[in-house]
Amino acid sequence: MEIVDLQAQAYAEHYSSKLEALLQEIVDYTAEHHPEAHMLSGPLQGKFLEMVSFMLRPKRVLEIGTFVGFSALCLASGLPEEGRLHTIELRDEDADRAMGYFRRSDRNDRIILHRGNALAIIPALDEVWDLVFIDADKVNYGEYYKLVLPRLRPGGLIIADNVFFHGQVLPALGPEGDIDSSRVSGKSAKGIQAFNELVNADETVEKVMLTVRDGLLFIRKK
Repeated sequence: MEIVDLQAQAYAEHYSSKLEALLQEIVDYTAEHHPEAHMLSGPLQGKFLEMVSFMLRPKRVLEIGTFVGFSALCLASGLPEEGRLHTIELRDEDADRAMGYFRRSDRNDRIILHRGNALAIIPALDEVWDLVFIDADKVNYGEYYKLVLPRLRPGGLIIADNVFFHGQVLPALGPEGDIDSSRVSGKSAKGIQAFNELVNADETVEKVMLTVRDGLLFIRKK
């Protein structure tokens, strides 16, 4: 299910700043060669993440789900000289490709790649986060949120990707505006729906869900 009108998407990309050469190479190569190319954030969302990074100037960023490194490079754009981005990837093949791109970037010395299960890695990272980007396995979004929120500084930001999950969570909203999560089917969609409900009930944060690509949930710690 296409959430965003493709013509509107193309129009928005036309009137947005172009990606740097390395990022465009990642987009093109992934689209042509990766069997799960749809997982890439894409040019418009990439520029959006860049903009957020430049506005926040975060010193410590955590990305859960590196994939091939595109979003990490976007998020690292606004890091100050002493800033660091930690990114976690479970799959070695994707981690290898991401590392290759990181090494070619002028932000290489500010990116730290961790390989393995994020649920085990996150508790071992002794950092206070300014910005967290969640874009990994959907069934564990809630667990990632519970792990990172206590280490997020007041005023810090969590961005969760794919909170529409290809439109599969939308049936939860009934015609009268009621929410019934039992109307959502599929393991990953149920995981996203549970996460959206978890954040919605959390009064320690402010949140806004944006209709960018497959849905972005912005969560600011009070």
